[in-house]
This record gives sequence, structure tokens and C-alpha cells, in this order.
Amino acid sequence: MSAIVKKKAALGRGLSALLENSDTDITSREVRPVGSVSMIPLNEVEANPFQPRTEFGQQELEELATSIKVHGVIQPITVRKMGYDKYQLISGERRTRASILAGLTKIPAYVRVANDQEMLEMALIENIQRADLNAIEVAMSYKRLLEECTLKQEELGERVGKDRTTVNNYLRLLKLPDEIQIGIREGKISMGHARAMVNMDDIAEQLELFHQIIEDNLSVRVVENLLKERKNGNKVEFTINGTDWDPEIDRIREIFSEKLKTAVHLKHSGKGKGKVIISYKNMADLERILGILP
Repeated sequence: MSAIVKKKAALGRGLSALLENSDTDITSREVRPVGSVSMIPLNEVEANPFQPRTEFGQQELEELATSIKVHGVIQPITVRKMGYDKYQLISGERRTRASILAGLTKIPAYVRVANDQEMLEMALIENIQRADLNAIEVAMSYKRLLEECTLKQEELGERVGKDRTTVNNYLRLLKLPDEIQIGIREGKISMGHARAMVNMDDIAEQLELFHQIIEDNLSVRVVENLLKERKNGNKVEFTINGTDWDPEIDRIREIFSEKLKTAVHLKHSGKGKGKVIISYKNMADLERILGILP
């Protein structure tokens, strides 16, 4: 449950401001002070139609339900009152589902007033703060905040506590081919790999590199070096095997490159064996390299 407790402190300033505003707090109009919590029946709570997250892992829900049986719901959910005995979730669907699994009939909640625009913004920002989101899910949430909440990138950055460059780096991932975006979702490649590929103009080459990263388990460092060499005019085939970055291997590779004045790749196995791959531009360049070798 510690992850849930910490999560509240990580909320974006936009969401925090809305949740701490007395104008959005029904409970503050009763005897209770602003920020107080009400116990509301779970059967009176309906899902948030703006919930950006549609999949919830059953095992995670069951683990949270087990914890709730022991400790209760540590962090209250947030809802808006829709009418008599009817509430709609703003944030906390995972806690709500786990509470139902745990057999609870009531759940602690902050009861707010929010219009649909605020509901969407709060749900999206609350979703972005989740630690388990992949880069594409974050990017899609950013895109929805920009388009559906009519925010500018600077305003979005303020809402989620990120600078404009970070926000833009996520948004640019959505320009990648669908297959690569799916690969990011499934954890086949990292955001670092994707950021390195996003500036490539040729979709076919992007996909070729994507498959090579997976096939040869290329590190982000190797991918960045490959692309840098191509940008400098060196023809580097992506089918060349790379290596996960190792300081000593990289040091040796750089010595090779400096001595031969060309791109050199080392494929190093865990058993100490490996390959040295030397790139050349044409036959004349190959003859030049042969002249350097002893």
C-alpha cells in the first residue's frame, strides 16, 4: 500500500489545485472542513466515462484487494456527486475495483463538484502520474489534454509538472509507425530507443532498425551511435550486430575507430568471444584501411 500513499504527493499541480479548491468540495459545505472524507456506498459509484485507462491487471487488483482487507483503503478516491445517491469517479478506479473484490460496501471519498472539462483534465492528469504507464500511454494522455482540454504545451507542462521539452519528447513518439508504438507499449524497446529513431525520415528504415534492436538486443547507446554515423554520411547497415554498452568494450571500439578513421562495431559475448566489424565507404576506403593495418 506504500505505493498508493506516495502517489498522492506525486500529483500534478493542476490536479492538486482542483482537489484542494473549496469550490469543488461538497463536503466543505457541511460541518466537515475542506479536505474531509466521506464514506460512500460502493454501489452508488459509477465509472468515469473519461477514464483514459481501460485495462486493469487482475493479479494487481487481487493483490491490492488483499492489502485492503488488512489495512483498508489508505488513499480516498475522488468522486463528483451526480444526484441523489449517485456519484461518478474522478480518480481511483483501481482502488474502487479492488475494494469491491475485497468485499467492502463503502469506500472513503472526497466528494467534489466538477464539469466535464474538469473531469477529463483531472482523470488524465491523475492517470499520467501512475508509475506503471508506458511512454505511449503518457503521450496519448498528453495529446488528449492538448486537444480536448485546449491546453497549450506550456500550460500542459505546468499541469503535469514537466518542462516543455519533456512533454514534446513524449508527443513525438506518436509520429512513429504503429508497429513501433506497439513495441513500446509491450516493452520490446525503451523510450530511449524510440527517441533515437523518431528523427529518421524513412519509415522502412525505422522498422528495419526496430526489428534489429529486438533481434540483437541493441542498447540505446549503440542505436544512437549507428544513427550518428549515418547522419555523418557513413553508410551503416542496421543488420550489423551491435553490443550492449560496456565501458571497456566501448573504450576499445573508440581506439579502433580513431586508428582506422572509420566506424567500428564490436559484438562481445558473455564468454569473452566476439567480432570486430569495420565499415568502409568504397573499395578505395577499404584499401586505405588495409594500408593502416600492420
